Amino acid sequence: MTGDEIVLGPLPKGITLAKEGMAKKVWNVLGHTYSMKAASDSSFAFETYDPPGTGVPPHVHPLQDEHIYIIEGVFTLYLDGQWETAGPGDTVRMPRGLPHAYYNRSDAPSRGLFWVSPAGRLADLFDKLHNLTDPAEVVRLSALHDVDFLPPGAVEGA
Repeated sequence: MTGDEIVLGPLPKGITLAKEGMAKKVWNVLGHTYSMKAASDSSFAFETYDPPGTGVPPHVHPLQDEHIYIIEGVFTLYLDGQWETAGPGDTVRMPRGLPHAYYNRSDAPSRGLFWVSPAGRLADLFDKLHNLTDPAEVVRLSALHDVDFLPPGAVEGA
């Protein structure tokens, strides 16, 4: 991670360059690279780089709607009881309260532009998760930031 602490407020004008994060914010979270693209009180956007074999297990955002625009590769997604795939140019919609997960189960990297609304405490969570290696600690910290992971084994195929 680079840059200063994130303080949310009105959306600042400007351009976040390709291959960079806004305010140079980039996080490593359990093998994924997340680059902050925009942050304000009302929304938070980040680009992910997901190597083959990585994923985020089933979880719920009780206070945020989440979207993914697939830039490259294929995501295998769990959306409230169903497994689906999405590829380049597809937009995935995950309303607040909907159990969801995403995985890169292909042999190639994938990239997506994620955004949540409202921003909530997700950027603060990523600051805390940066470079952690213990999945149990990731789950514990996530619960303190309004991201609730389902128990292991709760979703077949996850």
